Amino acid sequence: MGTMTLTLPLVLGVDGSDASLTAVDWAVDEAARLGLPLRLVHASRWERYERPAPSTGLDRPSERVYAENLVATAAERAVRRHPEVKVTTDIVPDDAAAALLREGNNAFALVTGARGRGRLEGLLLGSVGLAVAARAHCPVIVVRGDTAGLAGTHERILLGAGDPVTGAEAARFAFREARARGCTLDVVRAWRCPAHESADDPALAAEPAHRHEERASALLDALVRDAVAEHPDVRLRRVTVEGAAHGVLVHRSAAADLVIVGARRRHGHLGLQLGRVSHTLLHHAACPVAVVPQTV
Repeated sequence: MGTMTLTLPLVLGVDGSDASLTAVDWAVDEAARLGLPLRLVHASRWERYERPAPSTGLDRPSERVYAENLVATAAERAVRRHPEVKVTTDIVPDDAAAALLREGNNAFALVTGARGRGRLEGLLLGSVGLAVAARAHCPVIVVRGDTAGLAGTHERILLGAGDPVTGAEAARFAFREARARGCTLDVVRAWRCPAHESADDPALAAEPAHRHEERASALLDALVRDAVAEHPDVRLRRVTVEGAAHGVLVHRSAAADLVIVGARRRHGHLGLQLGRVSHTLLHHAACPVAVVPQTV
């Protein structure tokens, strides 16, 4: 008799937008790769719209019926794409961000589209995706990017190597992804040489730069040491590069199928907890972005 284990689902917030349909396809592919069930959640305060309306001679569908049709359509799309994935749905009468954050307490990861149903074309990431990525205590994946990145054709994923103390969970997540996809994992640590160390005498510039690069390499090795031991079969490429981390990772995301970064979560802190690197990637990366929290 086998041991029963509880498999946490991949949870996707659906809202009927084009971005949401793209996220359905990506999420069910991911669920199939990882052997996870997929849970589709639509959150809406539909009771606001359930008041009796003046008779107009037209039967306007209620918001509840709309929500039921929306999740059923999303579920049918997912099952057609991967019949082997167990798909469940739920409709929650709550604010979308609050509902997804609550769902995250029992999820392997939360997935959202890059834009919601709003008409603000200048908004690069919907407010729901931003709030969830900044507050959730499980990994959050925002499905965004160009066609190649969304389709996973690069066969390469990218881990932004942060501090070993706050990036250990992100490293584990990245190695698990690379193994499931059978692809190369690029671990990138950006470094910068403060201008004042080299500006006075160009002849001295090489030494401090070399020192900064060595330190970046040591931090990168410390970050991945445990994950390498757990996943020795993952093809790993260590990269240290001079530059600002947010710019380096956005540039390299154009050749990746997923970019992964860690995020610090402080107990009792209720505000948005996203650093500059995460925030920039969520708005500008050319592939889906996973923000993986580390509680400190």
